Amino acid sequence: MGMMVCRAVVGTDDLALAAAIDRSRVGLSIGDLIGNPEVDVPVSDELDRLLEAEVEVAVDFTHPDVVMDNIRWCVAHAVHLVVGTSGVSEEDLREIAELMEDEGSESNVIVAPNFALGAVLAQRFAQQAARYLPAVEVIELHHDRKADAPSGTAVSIVRAIREARGRAYRGPLAESLEGARGGDVDGIRVHSVRLPGLVAHHEVIFGGEGQTLTIRHDSTDRSSFMPGVLMAVREVLRRPGLTVGLDPLLDPSPSP
Repeated sequence: MGMMVCRAVVGTDDLALAAAIDRSRVGLSIGDLIGNPEVDVPVSDELDRLLEAEVEVAVDFTHPDVVMDNIRWCVAHAVHLVVGTSGVSEEDLREIAELMEDEGSESNVIVAPNFALGAVLAQRFAQQAARYLPAVEVIELHHDRKADAPSGTAVSIVRAIREARGRAYRGPLAESLEGARGGDVDGIRVHSVRLPGLVAHHEVIFGGEGQTLTIRHDSTDRSSFMPGVLMAVREVLRRPGLTVGLDPLLDPSPSP
């Protein structure tokens, strides 16, 4: 994902790739790694390189174990940040908001569980449907190297449904094999599938009297995330504070 973001940035006319951070490729040219040797940017393993390169916006696609440390550093050093790393919890979001307030809100942060615009629209549609149909379950399918389950997008969909619906629903919990009914997230059953060959897929199934409604989004290639990443990179400069998800970015930007 990091290299794909670098390729996407290099391919734009209004953005410039100023630094690349990675622990495993230190000293190599990111230009050579992404097939564009004209880009003379060495890979570093030190976040201080962002300051040396006068980076305005950093993009984090790392790991749940380290993402909060990276966020804390960027907020402390007034670097705007776009976070695509999965596993950022509601507790983490509260900490980010508090950190930004403590540091004088000199940096803006966008945290998005999914950068595929189709997935963002699917969540919006699910939030609308939740007002009218009483029962819902979520199925998410990902590659077998994904570090967390359920996915951040599935949890985000559950949060959106929870905010929209006026009543709780808990489906039947009886199961002859433990775990067969999936996990319970705020009363909504979430099922996680991990298989090689998958990328990122989310399905929301609503049930009502005499009917069902299925909303599904499939990312068949990681390139599907790049338009959303570039949108977030451009928007983070003019969205003060913490923005969660790309849904707010689909509407007109607030006045500077």
